[in-house]
Amino acid sequence: MVVTSGSNPVGLVSTSARNSGGRQAATADPLATDTPHARVAQHMEREWLFSLIPLTIGAVFLSFGVYGLRRASAIRRTGVTAEGRIVRHDVSRGDEGARFHHPVAAWTTRDGRECEYSSRFGRGVVGSGFGVGTVVMVHYDPEDPRRFAIQGWDAATVDLVFTVLGSLLTAGTLVVLLVLLLTL
Repeated sequence: MVVTSGSNPVGLVSTSARNSGGRQAATADPLATDTPHARVAQHMEREWLFSLIPLTIGAVFLSFGVYGLRRASAIRRTGVTAEGRIVRHDVSRGDEGARFHHPVAAWTTRDGRECEYSSRFGRGVVGSGFGVGTVVMVHYDPEDPRRFAIQGWDAATVDLVFTVLGSLLTAGTLVVLLVLLLTL
């Protein structure tokens, strides 16, 4: 006879033992008392909960990084190059008050549409090659010119860093969880 307990958080099953009359009698659930099994189960509940934090952060970083790398790759493969001009810098502030300059490039598409969009990447300092009025090369998606990259400004480095960090956090957390499961 197999007995399970509703308070058993990890689904462990206690087996039965035979009493002196030959009949089977259920043993007490090892998790219902303060046994080593109970402490391990309670500890595992916290481990699982805390492991969700780096796993979630890793998955978000990995998703963001892969999206950015795929976007940059698509623009390189199928994008069109146009000569543009930096018309201004949009300035944003970070959480700690740091200022980030996002150059706004203006260019004309092959079909004659005028475009003016801000780069998705900001830097703390604007280099001399990206001041207002500077001529730059812009790679853009002809179907959606809002998807563009300014040559020399928009680098895949940020996306690559997010991909690597996300991969490390996700893989590391999964390895730790696997080790915890195997050592139960």
